[in-house]
Amino acid sequence: MANSQDKKVTKTIFNTTEESNFILNMTHEGYSKIASIGLLTAFFAVPLFTLLPEISTSRFSYTLAAGGLAVGGVFCMILALIALIRRFVDRRALLPVIAFAAMVLWGAISMINGFDFSIGLYGFSGRGEGFLALVFYFSFFVTAAAIKRDTALKTLLNGIIGVGLLNSLIALVQIFFGKLSHYKMVYLLIKANAASGLSQSPLFLAMVLTLALIAALIGFAMDKSKKRRVICLVSACLFSFVMMFTYTFIGFCGLALSVIAAVIAVLRSGAPKSRLLSVPAVLVSAAAAIGLVFTGLIGDLTSYKLYDGYELWWADSYVRVSASGSFNREVLNIDSTKDVYLYLNKKTMNCISSYGLTGTGPDQLSLAQIYTYGMLDDSADISDILAYNDGTFDRCYNEYLYTAATRGIPSLIALLAVLLPAICLGYVSMKNDRTQETAVIFALTLTGALLFLIGCTNVAFSPIFWAAAGASCSKLLAETKSDKKAKAEKKEKAQKKAAPAKNSK
Repeated sequence: MANSQDKKVTKTIFNTTEESNFILNMTHEGYSKIASIGLLTAFFAVPLFTLLPEISTSRFSYTLAAGGLAVGGVFCMILALIALIRRFVDRRALLPVIAFAAMVLWGAISMINGFDFSIGLYGFSGRGEGFLALVFYFSFFVTAAAIKRDTALKTLLNGIIGVGLLNSLIALVQIFFGKLSHYKMVYLLIKANAASGLSQSPLFLAMVLTLALIAALIGFAMDKSKKRRVICLVSACLFSFVMMFTYTFIGFCGLALSVIAAVIAVLRSGAPKSRLLSVPAVLVSAAAAIGLVFTGLIGDLTSYKLYDGYELWWADSYVRVSASGSFNREVLNIDSTKDVYLYLNKKTMNCISSYGLTGTGPDQLSLAQIYTYGMLDDSADISDILAYNDGTFDRCYNEYLYTAATRGIPSLIALLAVLLPAICLGYVSMKNDRTQETAVIFALTLTGALLFLIGCTNVAFSPIFWAAAGASCSKLLAETKSDKKAKAEKKEKAQKKAAPAKNSK
């Protein structure tokens, strides 16, 4: 009788085979493994699809990057559906999941009421941040929220560092050779060889590398493997070096937040104080990058300064994707980072006052600012029309204002209802578990929410951030027998591998 009760009961639909009903019989452990693969696909698909436009700027469009987002997004949509069907999402995550679903729903209403339905659905060409992108971000969030194993989270953290390395290696080519980039010239006669990696913009690269730097620094502080700590430290130094070549305010803020996270991780985890050496290491790397600019070896620069205004407005929005007009020096000091951000915020607030309920439509902020058609008629291409409208912009580098302006104030409320619980739940998980994974996930979620005050959502940064925010809401299960067995086997293999070395000595 006992044997019959202990026997596993296999669920099926319409008397079909167990193999054809793998979803019904999927365990938390099995789902977590597949979910980590799906999220890694989302992390790497966008930068890899961006490589083609960077290599051949005349043949391939940056729309390919949105195609990379779709590859990972569709995969995670299936995984999110499985998680919801199987109820893998813990009850404590219901509030942020429902809030995100409400944000998606209101995004659809915004798309319908926007200036251009096609742009609202797919996003502006070269941006790809339309309604579909919002659906994909929701899928990343739910997929990560359903992960139950710390091993799966560790896979994600390795992936984040891997994305940082991939971007940084391409960035080195951009910095020292001026190749594979639209930012060799940040403005007319300003040859800066600014780094954008495979993130499409120096500002977006700074946001991506901030997350990668935090993962690497906390990994160095808390990881038990000496080999992995060395990899984390080398990666962290590379990230901080490259971040300085974005010439952005976000890069400096990201470096500061990463250093703070590293110090707290060492002090709170009880790790040896010697691991605080990572802090001067990354600061020296950043200082070396700045010093290199002063030598005159990078581009035609002989001094270091921030180029946020030129990069976000002229080199990116106006030249690269033709999503806005150029800036107007008569009303804006483009050389002042403070003036640029304040001007963008003020103009965006004006849009919110006019389109507060449903917004301008996803990815359509610049369309609401058009004031002239120049010598063009109503049938002209939208990019040509925007080129006539100096002073227009398509990105406000404050995600909270940008959300309210493009998708309405209800979307902003929903966004806050997602982020605040995610941060709180991430903190509770970190406090209770005190593992490297929970510490990194909480730090990434909190830092990403802070970066949204000076940055904006984009297809390179958002998949990583929303996966981290979702993982903050997950509740890890206790270690299973299979987990313990796998760790024991791994430890045994390591001991056998080390034994011959000891004998030879």
